[in-house]
Amino acid sequence: METRQIKYFLEVAKREHVTEAADALHVAQSSVSRQIFNLESELGVELFIREGRSVKLTPLGRIFFERMKQVWNLMEDAKREVEEYLNPEKGTVRIAFPISMAAHTLPSIIYSFRTRYPEAKFQMSNALYYDLIDGVVNGEFNLAMIAPMPNPEKEKKIKGATLFTENIVALIPFHHPLAERKSIRLRELKADPFCVLPEGFIFRKQVVQACNDAGFSPQIAFEGKDIDALKGLVSAGLGVALMPEMTLVDNTPRSTVMIPISDAGLTRTVGVIYPTQRELLPTEALFYDFLLETYERLNEFGK
Repeated sequence: METRQIKYFLEVAKREHVTEAADALHVAQSSVSRQIFNLESELGVELFIREGRSVKLTPLGRIFFERMKQVWNLMEDAKREVEEYLNPEKGTVRIAFPISMAAHTLPSIIYSFRTRYPEAKFQMSNALYYDLIDGVVNGEFNLAMIAPMPNPEKEKKIKGATLFTENIVALIPFHHPLAERKSIRLRELKADPFCVLPEGFIFRKQVVQACNDAGFSPQIAFEGKDIDALKGLVSAGLGVALMPEMTLVDNTPRSTVMIPISDAGLTRTVGVIYPTQRELLPTEALFYDFLLETYERLNEFGK
C-alpha cells in the first residue's frame, strides 16, 4: 500500500467524485482511477460503489476511510513534528472552535500570539460541540477551544484546561419594557418569545436548561443558524435571546440592549482541549502554553 494510493483514496472518498478529486489533486483522472483500482486489488475488496464518475463508499470502504483518515493525520503530524522541532516558532497550529468564538475570542488570542511569534501559521475550522471532541480524539485537529469544558470523568480521551468563565447575558430589543433595567432575573423573560440556536448546539441546551432552572420553559419562536443570526432576530424585534457575554464585546447590534442576568451561576466555562493519546506538536504546545499564560494573567487582572 503506497502513500499515494491512500492520498488519492481519501480525496475521492471525501468528494465522492473521481474527476473532482483528480482536479483537487492536480493529476489526471485516469491516474486516480488506476491507483484506486490497484488499492482495491491489493486489499481484495471493493471500496466504492460506482455511479459513473460519482462514487460512494461501501460499508467496508467506510471503515477503511475512517482508519485511513487517522493514519494520514498521524503521518502529516509526524512530518510537521520533524519540521517544527527545528523551529517551533514558524510552525502551524491546527485548531478548531465553536462558532460563538469566531468573532472575538479566538481572533484576539491569535493576534496576541502572532505578535510574539509573527511567523506562526494557523489552520482553523469550526464545529459543533461533540464534533470538536471527536475531531480532537480522531486527529482531525490537535487543539480545540470549547465551551463548556467537558467533564474529564466522562471524556477519558481528552484533557485540557479551563481558561476562563464568562457570564450569560440577555439580548433584548431596545423597546422592550425591561430595556432600561441594570439587571434582570431570567424568569422575568418567561412571557417573551425566545430566539435560539438549532438543535444540536450545546448552547441551545444550556439556554433551555437555564430557563427550566428558573421555573419555566422558554417559548421558542425562532431559530438562528449562528450567534450573528440570533442578533439579527433580536434586532428585528422578533424575540429575546441569551448570549455568552464575549460574543457581544464590541459587537452589540443596533436596536438591541445587553442586560446582565442576576441569577446565580448563569455562566459557561471556556477552555482548550487536546488528545490524551498523542503529544502536541511543538508549535501547538507553544500555543497551548501561551493560552494558559495569557488567561491566567487576565484572570488575575480581573480579580
